[in-house]
Amino acid sequence: MIVNDSVEAIVSGQRRFYETGATKDVSFRVRALYKLRDALLAKEKEIIDALRKDLNKSEQEAFSTEIGIVYKELAYVIKHIRRWARPKRVKTAITHIGSRGEIHPEPYGTVLVIAPWNYPWQLAMSPLIGALAAGNTVIIKPSELTPAVSRVISELVKETFEQELAAVIEGGPEISTRLMEQPLDYIFFTGSVRVGKIVMQAAAKRLIPVTLELGGKSPCIVHDDASLRLAAKRIVFGKFTNAGQTCIAPDYLFVQRNVKDKLVSYMVEAIAEFYGPHPLSNPDYGRIVSEKHFNRLSAFLGNGNLRHGGQNDPGKLLIEPTLLDQVTWDMPVMEEEIFGPVLPILTYDRLEEVVSAVNDKPKPLALYLFTQSTAAQDQILNNISFGGGCVNDTLMHLATPHLPFGGVGESGMGSYHGEYSFQTFSHMKSVLRQTNRFDFSFRYPGKGGLKLLRKLMKP
Repeated sequence: MIVNDSVEAIVSGQRRFYETGATKDVSFRVRALYKLRDALLAKEKEIIDALRKDLNKSEQEAFSTEIGIVYKELAYVIKHIRRWARPKRVKTAITHIGSRGEIHPEPYGTVLVIAPWNYPWQLAMSPLIGALAAGNTVIIKPSELTPAVSRVISELVKETFEQELAAVIEGGPEISTRLMEQPLDYIFFTGSVRVGKIVMQAAAKRLIPVTLELGGKSPCIVHDDASLRLAAKRIVFGKFTNAGQTCIAPDYLFVQRNVKDKLVSYMVEAIAEFYGPHPLSNPDYGRIVSEKHFNRLSAFLGNGNLRHGGQNDPGKLLIEPTLLDQVTWDMPVMEEEIFGPVLPILTYDRLEEVVSAVNDKPKPLALYLFTQSTAAQDQILNNISFGGGCVNDTLMHLATPHLPFGGVGESGMGSYHGEYSFQTFSHMKSVLRQTNRFDFSFRYPGKGGLKLLRKLMKP
């Protein structure tokens, strides 16, 4: 546990180190990222064990959703960082003939990354990569709800970097509060909407810029022309990975009425294929993170009509993959983000109903649409605002460094991954290099230049 004096000392030490200018050297950043890569490889077995201990993630799930995705992100950033960090020349306006415009990426300074518990490795390491690549010093605050992973993160960072460059501060909400009272230069937060509002309010007191990766009720829409059996497998994968504790998991299913029963039957088959006939006995099925979350999710099981699943084990904090039918918007399960293995099912006849219903709620972090119709795709994508998503798949838009990942409205602000991480943790400083070889007298007061200015600057 870090005491308050140590929090202040770490922040102060990082700020002093940043002021030396060492992190502005791109070669320094590349070396740091290579050191991180070597450390990640050395700790792989430990992090797999920690994820099993905290969340009962299987080795396959741990690697695919936590470890492998970080490897790919790191390799991509190392490959491109030198190009991203170079000043970029931009076009010159006709009113600026003789000058040269440039954009210089520069680090913010000392960055705080507050990581969540649901993907505690990936969602700490990925922002760390971006922050280091951009030339910042970094403090990571892992979630206290996943103590085994938190411990490995702390050990890795301590063994790999000097505290002045990167540090981990463990603890509960009181440590986060203390950290946000410090003179930081940027805060990157992943977590709930409720806590995101607290973070933004704290940051506003010091005018600290923030990225907020939040959540919301992400819809999954299945039109009647979809490939239903394949859609069922991809929906079950997206919803029940990590026992549904995924910020971009399909939160509810909106299926066209005439194919609902067929889709549900295929989903039941997929659940059995993935988790066996008795998921609670499957040693690789994910665990709910805490008793508090288990109790909240268990209360949803009485909403609507139970179509599949519903069994649970309070002692092991397990809840079966559950499908709820005949759900209405006024039920508790539809009033907040579920964040667990419970999928409510609603029906529609026309896509206009879907557009109206989704737009009546806060903008979701993700949206998934299953259809082979280009017109249906255009109707949904052009009329509903959401952070990101997939057509004919779930979750996979998060796993590519070529797409920005982030929310909109209540689901968050800012984005990251790949070059977007570099941009998030960089201030894009504009510079105009003006010529001294000649000058334009019309720009100055009283020189009779208004007529020419009107001509040059007409709409």
